[in-house]
Amino acid sequence: MSRVLILHGYFRSGASHRVRIALNLKGVPYEQKYYHLRRGENSSPQYLALNPQGLVPSLQSDGAIITQSLAILEYLEEEFPEQPLLPADRIGRVRARSLADICAVDTHPLNNLRVLKYLEKELGLDEKARLAWCAQWFARCFGPLEARLSRDPETGRFCHGDQPTFADICLAPQVWSARRFAFDLSPYPTVCRVYENAASMDAFDRALPSRQPDAE
Repeated sequence: MSRVLILHGYFRSGASHRVRIALNLKGVPYEQKYYHLRRGENSSPQYLALNPQGLVPSLQSDGAIITQSLAILEYLEEEFPEQPLLPADRIGRVRARSLADICAVDTHPLNNLRVLKYLEKELGLDEKARLAWCAQWFARCFGPLEARLSRDPETGRFCHGDQPTFADICLAPQVWSARRFAFDLSPYPTVCRVYENAASMDAFDRALPSRQPDAE
């Protein structure tokens, strides 16, 4: 398919990070437009006309605007099925989505920029308290993930088998964020092993925040 998609995002956004990984794994060409979240560029009238939530990412495809990273992943899976990011069997697909949701639904929203800014500006929490907040939710993410990944026979080189799925796409930005906040990942060896396997792939490496043109 020759069309080029446009990803509206921000280099440090975990949700944008996971969509970049998926696009790279699919081998789909895409352009990027950047919105600096700390400067409030996502609240500009131009971006709000695109996405009234003012959140990133948004994916522009054939005139349609798709928002919410998990919805974007599902769209890419249906639109570009040649490189599947979900297992072939129904139970496998459910497991991959379930593991992905631990990161993307239960944890990431609690540690993202708008929450941390609220804790600082509105509740007056200092940096130590904000780091403690993040650490609590990281632990509640990686603890259950470690338990499931270490015990389940379906775990392979990646969260599910030997090919990356939605689970790895959502896990990788979460681990990157945890390291950024100096969270100790040593109690989660299976999580770290799976992450390192993913990180060794070009598609994951090219999606890293530090590799993006708007990185700072």
